[in-house]
Amino acid sequence: MAGNSFGTVFKLTSFGESHGAAIGGIIEGCPAGIKIDLEAIALEMQRRKPGQSAIVTQRKEEDEVEFLSGIFEGITTGTPIGFLIKNTNQKSKDYSHIKDTYRPSHADFTYDKKYGTRDYRGGGRSSARETACRVVAGAIAKQLLKDISITAYVSGVGELQLSTPYQELDFSEIEKNPVRCADPVMATAMESYIKQVRKQGDTVGGVITCVIQNVPVGLGEPVFDKLHAQLGKAMLSINAVKGFEYGSGFEGTRLQGSVHNDAFNADGTTKTNYSGGIQGGISNGEDIYFSVAFKPVATLMQKQATINKKGEAVEMQGKGRHDPCVVPRAVPIVEAMAALVLADFWLLNRVSKM
Repeated sequence: MAGNSFGTVFKLTSFGESHGAAIGGIIEGCPAGIKIDLEAIALEMQRRKPGQSAIVTQRKEEDEVEFLSGIFEGITTGTPIGFLIKNTNQKSKDYSHIKDTYRPSHADFTYDKKYGTRDYRGGGRSSARETACRVVAGAIAKQLLKDISITAYVSGVGELQLSTPYQELDFSEIEKNPVRCADPVMATAMESYIKQVRKQGDTVGGVITCVIQNVPVGLGEPVFDKLHAQLGKAMLSINAVKGFEYGSGFEGTRLQGSVHNDAFNADGTTKTNYSGGIQGGISNGEDIYFSVAFKPVATLMQKQATINKKGEAVEMQGKGRHDPCVVPRAVPIVEAMAALVLADFWLLNRVSKM
């Protein structure tokens, strides 16, 4: 199966299925001599793991990372970093009822038609369980990019949309609430709404905003590997993502060029930042900011009409432990994918000129 690797120089290849023995990955291209903070990696895994609050799936996985290679005495050696995360709390019987049934808006139908077989237990390779591997790699990438700050937060759940500009938010509030919203009042409203949706056996989508600060000028490659293009690819590769916009995004289409152009200051900074920190596909030193749209989780705890392998109309209902809203747990995943993109371009940029 192609499509299991991400990156050019700093490269992650992940493996494993939701209900297999383990998931894991190999990170190539990480320079030697990087001191690795294992506690920082564990913290990132805690932010993503299931069972952390009442508004996420109650699957209990500690998500402890076992490093197999590439790190000696806490320092990277320059060789491939191999790691393993054991699956310890699978309940495969929760999926036996969909062995021959296609769940609406899941990858069941497409995987079956593409490969002629599928692991129906939790979605197998298509499960968001795989994103734990990305968080490990992203946590290492963050340590490589120690001077760059990457912060994501939930800015929307259903119709509840935070309109406050990121510059006016207190990012220290993000980890103080289970929704991971940077506004405590909106966080309370979002939490109540998610609980209400869960009681109905339904799900709801949301939006995550990410802000990257202290980015050096020059990250990004011309034409096909523009910085924003790679960020878009990274975000759209995350399960349940339906949209990506950066800078002024779609709102910028309502402005005229005389307003939208970012005029320069004498030192090369800009008076405004509609460009979202990227011009010509290359970082310009200003804050990079973007938003990622997540659809409602496809597994519902209510009856749905669907079809089986024979094309017969059947009825099904989700079982097991599932997120009523994916965005609270997706915040560290968005940060991780952003870190992988920046680490890759940071390394590429070191050979851009003499």
